[in-house]
Amino acid sequence: MPPQKAVIVGAGVAGIATAIRLALKGYSVEVFEANSYPGGKLSEFTQNGYRFDAGPSLFTMPQYVDELFTLAGKNPREYFNYQKLDVVCNYFYEDGTQLSAYADTARFAREIEDKTGEPGQKVVKHLAGSRDIYDITNHVFLERSLHRLQTYLRWDTVRSVFRLPRIDAMRTMHQANAKAFSDERVVQFFDRYATYNGSNPYEAPATLNVIPHLEHHFGAWFPEGGMYAITQKLVELAESLGVKFNYNSPVSEVVVINGIAKGIRTNGNNVIADVVVSNMDIWFTYKKLLEKHPALHPQKTLNQERSSSALIFYWGVKKQFPQLDLHNIFFSADYQAEFQHLWQQQTIYHDPTVYVNISSKLNEKDAPEGCENWFVMINVPANNGQDWDQLIAEARANIIAKLSRLLNTDIGSLIECESVLDPRSIESRTSSYKGSIYGTSSNNRFAAFLRHANSSSKVKGLYFAGGSVHPGGGIPLCLLSAKIVSESLT
Repeated sequence: MPPQKAVIVGAGVAGIATAIRLALKGYSVEVFEANSYPGGKLSEFTQNGYRFDAGPSLFTMPQYVDELFTLAGKNPREYFNYQKLDVVCNYFYEDGTQLSAYADTARFAREIEDKTGEPGQKVVKHLAGSRDIYDITNHVFLERSLHRLQTYLRWDTVRSVFRLPRIDAMRTMHQANAKAFSDERVVQFFDRYATYNGSNPYEAPATLNVIPHLEHHFGAWFPEGGMYAITQKLVELAESLGVKFNYNSPVSEVVVINGIAKGIRTNGNNVIADVVVSNMDIWFTYKKLLEKHPALHPQKTLNQERSSSALIFYWGVKKQFPQLDLHNIFFSADYQAEFQHLWQQQTIYHDPTVYVNISSKLNEKDAPEGCENWFVMINVPANNGQDWDQLIAEARANIIAKLSRLLNTDIGSLIECESVLDPRSIESRTSSYKGSIYGTSSNNRFAAFLRHANSSSKVKGLYFAGGSVHPGGGIPLCLLSAKIVSESLT
């Protein structure tokens, strides 16, 4: 009897991971990708001798990548390697304060106390609270489906339910951080973690204070060869297991007959399958792939507030900056005003918080000698028809002025090549509705329960993986969505 056939729509990291897991379950797996390359947001490009990782730049919880190799009976270290960062990120404030977020908790607490006067013990206590939230939520809310009865029949779920008040869902993230710390710089530091899933710290629940634990307990890492190595090595693993990747193959339809997914339609041809997994943004999955079946559309879910987007400048910079590291943050002087512009006014604040990633700090080949490859990003609203050409021009001038001031160097004169990614191009290249990077926002205390499930309740054989569905966006959660899909097929 031939193996069951699984088709996966999209070769994002969740689609690739799902392909690996289903191949290991004995499925014959084909992946159909609209672009000419795999990875989705986790891709790369080169320009004028500079190499840039196009999307995600922070690598945490590498155990979820390692797990895929281990499941395949391979030693991950023979295929994929990475180094731990001693300094997770450098932070620059407008008042001249500079902080290094050391991976070691005790050292980080001393750094906060030395630079801000905030007692280090408060930092240690706050990170312990972050760990508690993780311990309560991880196995239940992240690693399993919230939409299957079996999840709630497990003893660890019952234990977590009784501990739910400790996940701090009734306060906003900012309220919790402002209560924990008296120094505004420290509050701003911890508020920033809301942006890790495209949310607003002044609205998102304090449950998101789980995120610092991921950096300060599990650590931040850098893959050999850059972030795109994650995509490359997982594709190699998938292909070694017999997975077939079809590029330049946009899927136009999920074929549904009598409530059962029967396959897909791509390039004018039908591909029959027993299982269909969409790694496409859930909004486009329904509006495009299931356009013929409006009765299946979960309108309430599709109408949820989208996460923020990003404006990224990829700059080839003809100078090296020893005061900068792999990850660098230049804070806005007025964080609340920045988020008010982003969320309420749907525009870009004149003094945005700027993130600068420089992979050539650890991978020298990413830039010509004496130069650096700058990935310069700010958070921006999702695309709702703003005049992006004007906003981009204004933001570019403001970013260059800010970096030039804080680094005491004319940055504009050092830029010898440039590419730009904005919400419009994010949508067109990665099928992310409105350019929102993380699907829906988490600006709601019930956001974890409002994300779309990883399987369809109305179409047998249809599943969903990726950052727009449970458990959320970012590389670790995308990989967990693949795990949940795989375990749903037992």
